[in-house]
Amino acid sequence: MSKALPFYCLIICLFLAPMVGFAGGTQYLWQTNSTGNNVDVIDVGTHQVVKRIIVGPEPHGIAASDDASVVYVSIEAFSRPQGELLWIDPQSYEITHRLTIGPKPNQLACTPDGKWVYVPCNDGNYWVIDGERRTVVKKIHTGGRPHNTQASRDGRWMYLSPMGDPHRVTIVDVAAGHKVVGHIPFSDSVRPPALSTDNKRYYQNVDGLVGFEVADIASRKVIARVAHRIPDKYKGQASRSHGLAIRPDQKEIWSCNVEHRMVHVHDLTKPDYPEITAIPMTGRVYWLTFSPDSKYAYVAVRSQNKVCVVDAQTKKVITHIGVGDTPKRNLVITIPDERLTSR
Repeated sequence: MSKALPFYCLIICLFLAPMVGFAGGTQYLWQTNSTGNNVDVIDVGTHQVVKRIIVGPEPHGIAASDDASVVYVSIEAFSRPQGELLWIDPQSYEITHRLTIGPKPNQLACTPDGKWVYVPCNDGNYWVIDGERRTVVKKIHTGGRPHNTQASRDGRWMYLSPMGDPHRVTIVDVAAGHKVVGHIPFSDSVRPPALSTDNKRYYQNVDGLVGFEVADIASRKVIARVAHRIPDKYKGQASRSHGLAIRPDQKEIWSCNVEHRMVHVHDLTKPDYPEITAIPMTGRVYWLTFSPDSKYAYVAVRSQNKVCVVDAQTKKVITHIGVGDTPKRNLVITIPDERLTSR
């Protein structure tokens, strides 16, 4: 019995790795600056900017493989007829490849192994790219303005959230040759999404609601409409929700309230998703992400050119980090220690 214990411990560690990051690794927050030309890299341990990577005009979306071997960044490039997808080595910070893609690409997603990359472009299509061969393999037409993308944790499914008339999310089976297999209709134009790790619930910011809607993926139906509590001082002042993320421990969902300058926190463990608290921000907020251990939340305060660092347990603001022009999309990656030694 005692001899088998290390084996079971190994299995447990492997199971938890996607949720807490690599053991012995160092975490970095990558922050795109959407009206600038750079991405800021921030050490999560010190909350200091350690690198500023010049990538090109208007970097918008960002995604990374689970093993942090590659970071993908979409270059929106407002003044150009076509956009770009960049491959960045997070160890050396070198841009290893640039691929011309459709116009004004926004928030992309990649499968956990980094193999498949889905990029929403302003031609009505999601561009499907082989990340290893660095080639475009397919275009999926959704209509509207392709804008946000979400990958399932097992890499089997991609969820495409275009703005505008479709008012729906398109579900794609990655393993079946990137085949569209269904849709989830929502009440209005869909904006940023979030997905549970068990692939059962899909959460979606929508226009016309300061809050989010919840869909059951199996039935492909909205099962809840959750409105944020608005303080009296903001009653009558229009706002919208743009930025939605589930804490990695799957206990809470956090949502950005742009014009009211707040982040609302809701309980995911209860069927009615009650609001726990709302955290005031110093400016207009537009995106957020978490450290893999659920310790910190990072909120892009776009109007202040800062990232707000929040203790995700106490809900207290710890500090603000100055970054580039109009920060929006961000994520935390974990670099294994053995790969850092060669820097």
